[in-house]
Amino acid sequence: MRRFTEITSVAAPFARANIDTDQIIPARYLQKPRDGGLGRYLFHDLRFGPDGVPDPAFVLNRPAYREASILVAAENFGCGSSRENAVWALQDYGIRAAIAPSFGDIFRNNSLKNGFLPVVLPGEVVDGLLAYLRERPGETVAIDLAEERATLPDGSAHRFAIDPFARHCLLNGVDELAFTLSQIEAVEAFERRYGRENF
Repeated sequence: MRRFTEITSVAAPFARANIDTDQIIPARYLQKPRDGGLGRYLFHDLRFGPDGVPDPAFVLNRPAYREASILVAAENFGCGSSRENAVWALQDYGIRAAIAPSFGDIFRNNSLKNGFLPVVLPGEVVDGLLAYLRERPGETVAIDLAEERATLPDGSAHRFAIDPFARHCLLNGVDELAFTLSQIEAVEAFERRYGRENF
């Protein structure tokens, strides 16, 4: 898993509430292999018209936001069904973090387990940021995971909280399996001790 420490990037404003995982990646693309190419299907039915032509009004199709690595979303982003593919599609497209007032629980957990950072900030802060980014396309946001701080284009800094274990894994670029394997000596010592004391 790729380490996440800090990022400064153009932020794309996506002010639609209740964006579910089927909108992030439609179900018909879930059988596609996990080969780093899922980004082409990200927001497919929102980014493209029925004829396959990109919708110029969709935020990620606008030149100022094409290189965005941070998505700023409205409440309940990533709600709906459980699919890691939604996180993979965002990552493969180049988006590494999202800021929103709230996230779907399963999406948030899948994000943290796959190296994608979901940042929760108060609704009024996110609303102000969305308005700012719409008025000033191409502005950047900085996210510092070690400090748990997001710095917005107007210079204001806002704290956010991430589960300590998930934060450790993100900062060190390890998933849960890799973390467990790093503790193998302690696990084996526990098993030997447990065996002596209980059998």
